[in-house]
Amino acid sequence: MNPAVKNTLLFGFVGVLLILTGIVQGWNSALFILNMGLVSAILALGVNLQWGFAGLFNIGVMGFVALGGLAAVLVGMPPVGEAWAAGGLQVFAGLGLGVATVVGAVFLRKKLTGRAKTLGTVAMLIIGFYVYRAVFDAGVAAVEAVNPALTGNLGGINIFGPHRDANDMLLPDYFILLAWPMGGLLAAGAAWIIGKTALGLRSDYLAIATLGIAEIIIAVMKNEDWLARGVKNVNGLPRPVPYEVTLQNDPGFVARAASFGMDPVTASTIYTKLCYSVLFATVLLILLWLAQKALNSPWGRMMRAIRDNEVAAEAMGKNVTARHLQIFILGSAICGIAGAMMTTLDGQLTPTSYQPLRFTFLIWVMVIVGGSGNNFGSVLGGLLIWWLWVQVEPLGLWLMNLATSGMADGSALKEHMIESAAHMRLLTMGVVLLLVLRFSPRGLIPER
Repeated sequence: MNPAVKNTLLFGFVGVLLILTGIVQGWNSALFILNMGLVSAILALGVNLQWGFAGLFNIGVMGFVALGGLAAVLVGMPPVGEAWAAGGLQVFAGLGLGVATVVGAVFLRKKLTGRAKTLGTVAMLIIGFYVYRAVFDAGVAAVEAVNPALTGNLGGINIFGPHRDANDMLLPDYFILLAWPMGGLLAAGAAWIIGKTALGLRSDYLAIATLGIAEIIIAVMKNEDWLARGVKNVNGLPRPVPYEVTLQNDPGFVARAASFGMDPVTASTIYTKLCYSVLFATVLLILLWLAQKALNSPWGRMMRAIRDNEVAAEAMGKNVTARHLQIFILGSAICGIAGAMMTTLDGQLTPTSYQPLRFTFLIWVMVIVGGSGNNFGSVLGGLLIWWLWVQVEPLGLWLMNLATSGMADGSALKEHMIESAAHMRLLTMGVVLLLVLRFSPRGLIPER
């Protein structure tokens, strides 16, 4: 079959699945799956840059997604004035002292020699650590003591605050859109630090290092309340799309909904999700276009040459480590953008929700099933696997109910089979992955 026709049919199949979901379960469910599928496709695109282009085995995707979510809070939320007055500047002064300590230690190691180098470096680190903690801890304690039930953190940079109309109804806040590129920048900065220390490792050690660093990022977000309230979560993030309640109180919107035979509540939720779909699809198309341009450029061909044979590429004068760092940063930035988009969609930041199963393993399944090395394959994998992830459990419950319909009520076997439907997600992901690796090891849309 012609590859173009095959690819069109595959994307058409996913479209049919979404349409059937809308018909059977409602268009709100279908649009929810579509929106999360678009975000998942962006995540898969970022991982595909690292693995499909350069062969970098990064299983710390969760950490970069979490940093994107943190950016949504730091950009979208208004600053907490009392917390800043109580200890905001002291917190940043402490962080500055910490950075200065590390820089000073590096400087001494370069300038001193012999035993003086060792003793000077150790003395700098010990003294700097205690000074840093004395300043930083006092500032943190002051910030977290300010109304901890509601804030207890510094907030963000959204000085404009919530926008309301004449009837005191919330309006879209487009300032939150700035959080998406900022999420990419925050993830890119972390990727630069990680890459400078870990990219010299072999693939298996790199995977372990990135997973460990991702866990460190999550641990910091959970425990540093001054930053984003820790496990107390941040709720009420502004949205770049209309609010359902605002639409339901708009006579013009209510009249338009009635002309389609819909009640205002259903129409408002569908309209809001459609707005998100347009925004997410626009970002995905831009990133996909850029990724395709990069893939087909001399730079993309160089990256694939490095992936296939690092020794030969290095012998040809290519700086393999620098190129690996470059693409590691780019892929991580895309994951950060997706993380900020996801948090904006959820309207809250919940650090405990970042789990490796959801934000690393599942993304890798999307890349492998779709086709690593092919950007369109990653997008297909993101949409298809997310649909399966959401729908497998209700479909499994329906199948179990059907299979046990002839059994007596209260039967131990019947109850066990119905309860096992909750595990259908993991079983299905494993089966799908095994089937693809067996019958189409290069993915549904393989690299050309």
